[in-house]
Amino acid sequence: MVSFIARRILVSVLILIAASFIMYNLAAIAGNPLQDLQQSNSPNREQLIAARVAAQHLDLIPPLRWGLWISGVGKCVIGQCDLGVTFQNQPVAQLLPQAVGSTIQLVTFSFVLAIIFGIGLGVVTALRVYSGFDYSITLVSFFLYSLPSFLMAVLLKSFIALDYNNFLVDPRIPPVNLVVIAVVVGLVIQLIVGGILKRRLIVFAVSAVVTAGMLLLMQATGWFTDPSLGPVFVILFTAGIGLAMVTLLAGTKNRRAWLTAGINVLAAIIAYFAIQGLLNVSSVGTIVILAIVTVLVGLASGYFVGGHDRGLMMRIGALTAFLSAGVILLDRFMRSWIDYTQNYVSRPIATVGSQTPGLTGDIWITGIDTYTHLLLPTISLLLISFASYTRYSRSGMLEVLDQDYVRTARAKGLPERTVIVRHALRNMLIPIATLVATDIGALLGGAIITERVFAISGMGSLFNSGLSITDVNPVMGYFLVIAITAIAFNFLADLAYSALDPRVRVR
Repeated sequence: MVSFIARRILVSVLILIAASFIMYNLAAIAGNPLQDLQQSNSPNREQLIAARVAAQHLDLIPPLRWGLWISGVGKCVIGQCDLGVTFQNQPVAQLLPQAVGSTIQLVTFSFVLAIIFGIGLGVVTALRVYSGFDYSITLVSFFLYSLPSFLMAVLLKSFIALDYNNFLVDPRIPPVNLVVIAVVVGLVIQLIVGGILKRRLIVFAVSAVVTAGMLLLMQATGWFTDPSLGPVFVILFTAGIGLAMVTLLAGTKNRRAWLTAGINVLAAIIAYFAIQGLLNVSSVGTIVILAIVTVLVGLASGYFVGGHDRGLMMRIGALTAFLSAGVILLDRFMRSWIDYTQNYVSRPIATVGSQTPGLTGDIWITGIDTYTHLLLPTISLLLISFASYTRYSRSGMLEVLDQDYVRTARAKGLPERTVIVRHALRNMLIPIATLVATDIGALLGGAIITERVFAISGMGSLFNSGLSITDVNPVMGYFLVIAITAIAFNFLADLAYSALDPRVRVR
């Protein structure tokens, strides 16, 4: 393992050096770095040109300037990074953390959600191959995959932000829209449930009626302007989480799993009523501490209840506790919505920037503000990435289900849940690990367009502003982050192979 890691690091460093040389020279010859000054009418134009030439070493040919830049990068080993300065004399090493933070904040949510929803839907469509649900998801996936990111962003701004903000002024659903929404939800749910025609019709009718009733109730109670889950829905959601974890991970006949999930659901419900006062005065540090304690409680409950299968019970306990805590936090954020919309902003769904300038408030207000600003760009990146994960997961699961070991597992009489979750899913994830490693770099690169559309000052803004005026140093700062990220995730993918497939060993 040590020799493998050493070889990979050495090869990665050599690749990084070679790629940076090519990138630096291409960026340096892409335009005239003195064009804006040469076209200026400033009386001290010559002095400004001389100062830029001296600061950027423009009197040297690009390969020599790259040598100076790479020597500054090498100083990062001793904690003295020198990535050069921009044309405005701002050190790139100081600009990168803020830009990286904005982009990571944007990309992380979309990346994680795309993996979860993409793999989940891909597995379900593979299990129900050639059904109406499979064809529907396939159609939607190909449609989303074909849309350019800038078009997706513009459509979201037009049809979600503007229309929803207008809707919140007078949140009343027209009867025609109510019927359309109910019918669409009914069609989707009956596709998911499947079965014979009679069953589909019953599911469609019940789903449509329940959807219409819920929307009318939300409208009558003013839920759209003052939303919250409340104790009833918090209890229902936490119980549903416990049920889902037991069903997916252990099966409904495992008593220890039921006990572990029940303990954590009960603890979450008690905590919901007990810590409301603490949440009202919480900080980010308090939330982090509560999250750690929550996971530890889940792990401890699984350990003491687990018996001979403690590992599985600890996973069930930790996941149930963590997701139930997420429901409690969601409820607390939602209860601050009316305060945010009435006292801080008039149109809550933002279309530009990553935060409201000058906004001050507690973590709930600032959290909602961050959410409303990142909602549309996150959805834009999510839908594009989600489509590819769905298709790869579907094809990977179909291939695995045809393998001999899956047929053998079924022939032995193992429950279908065990066959899918413990045998097929794990092997299906091996090619997905490669996709995740390559997609993270592409997603960071694709965020350039999304950041431009939504006016977010992240890595994309840094790259665009540098490339447009041939300011090489910020462009290379962008390249350095993307390259290191891609190399690191490919290395993690290699390690993931050995974890997913015992036959793979890294030496």
